Amino acid sequence: MAEYDYDLFVIGAGSGGVRAGRMAAGMGVRVAVAEDRYLGGTCVNAGCVPKKLYVYASHYAECFHEAQGYGLKSGPVEFDWPRLRDNKKREIERLNGIYRNLLTNAGCDLIDGRASIVGPHAVSVNGTTYTAERILVATGGWPFVPDLPGSEHAITSNEVFDLEQFPDDVLVVGGGYIAVEFAGIFAGLGAKTELIYRGDLFLRGFDQEIREFTASEVSKKGVNLNFNTNIESIARLANGRLSARLTDDRILEADQILYATGRVPNTQGLGLESVGVEQAKNGAVVVNDQFQTSVPSIYAIGDVIDRVQLTPVALAEGMALVRSLYGKGSPRVDYELIPTAVFCQPNIGTVGLSEEQAREQYANIQVFRSEFRALKHTLSGSDERTLMKMIVDADTDRVLGVHMAGADAGEIIQGIGVALKAGATKAVFDSTIGIHPTAAEEFVTMREPVR
Repeated sequence: MAEYDYDLFVIGAGSGGVRAGRMAAGMGVRVAVAEDRYLGGTCVNAGCVPKKLYVYASHYAECFHEAQGYGLKSGPVEFDWPRLRDNKKREIERLNGIYRNLLTNAGCDLIDGRASIVGPHAVSVNGTTYTAERILVATGGWPFVPDLPGSEHAITSNEVFDLEQFPDDVLVVGGGYIAVEFAGIFAGLGAKTELIYRGDLFLRGFDQEIREFTASEVSKKGVNLNFNTNIESIARLANGRLSARLTDDRILEADQILYATGRVPNTQGLGLESVGVEQAKNGAVVVNDQFQTSVPSIYAIGDVIDRVQLTPVALAEGMALVRSLYGKGSPRVDYELIPTAVFCQPNIGTVGLSEEQAREQYANIQVFRSEFRALKHTLSGSDERTLMKMIVDADTDRVLGVHMAGADAGEIIQGIGVALKAGATKAVFDSTIGIHPTAAEEFVTMREPVR
């Protein structure tokens, strides 16, 4: 008789947990996966997937307008929020079903309910205790809203996708990628949109020139940018609208106030403290290079360890852990040169070092830069511009970073991320023949550094 009910008990059916559970079960490991909210985690249900669908939706009105330059005429555009929202719901429900099938078909036991750790080898769900040789915590993150008067009136990314009514005007609070993306979504779909950020400029950590360029382009799209200010308090008015008092003494009214002020590790109620699992000040689970916590039988991956909060990173961590525990492989994940994108309007795509980081780390760098109006917009009438830049170590010719703000930036940078992982030099880019006419060819035709 087996010593434990399971070999591996996974808490959380998000990207990392599902990947780890499926892989382990495929190796013959007895796996249980517990989830109390929704299958697929934040990315599928309240993150990447629905957000990208809404980003697509927010482009259409602009596209209809631009089409006139190409001889296509249309009548007045009407936006049907319930149709978009409900179509999105159906797609997410379809994906939830796929995740359920992936787990059960792989041989995992799926347990619906909130799990808590009650011992180094024991988990309780819905009053039933299960034992496991190893426990994997993959509970992801949770939206953070600062404590201020009236904060209960605000919504987060958990609620924004399923609003009963689309707002006529909205305040988006925050300076990260979620805030910038949702500001673009609301503005593109016709809402009067104010972005409020306490800092000098949003998207801290990105290349400074890209940040400045994006701010200029985003403001062209109808997003009113309010930097160096914040909300002090929120009040519900008699007519149902919200009133926000800002730190600069202004008062703004809106139908909705969305807080996109970061995410924190989702560790509340997991019982980590009771078994002695070490946590950081923000609640993140502390792990070593093998994703092992201070309790040897308990592991953690994904946003809950607060390393790099990206879905593909959680997937990589899950695969690396399972390979190291049950197969052949190293648990180490390479966190260098991770490509990423911000689906604001226009998109940002980036991989490698920013210009500022490169100057700190290298004695002699070259910066190549190209800014232009895309061919499409020579007829569309849009004044949207594209910025591309490349950072090179002048001593070795190795490309250190590539950044883009423009249409399809994420699609373009994904391919360039492969080149940088392979150690591509500027000479390799220069010797590559471009595809004409495309925006992407600019990356292989930049000849002279601008600084």
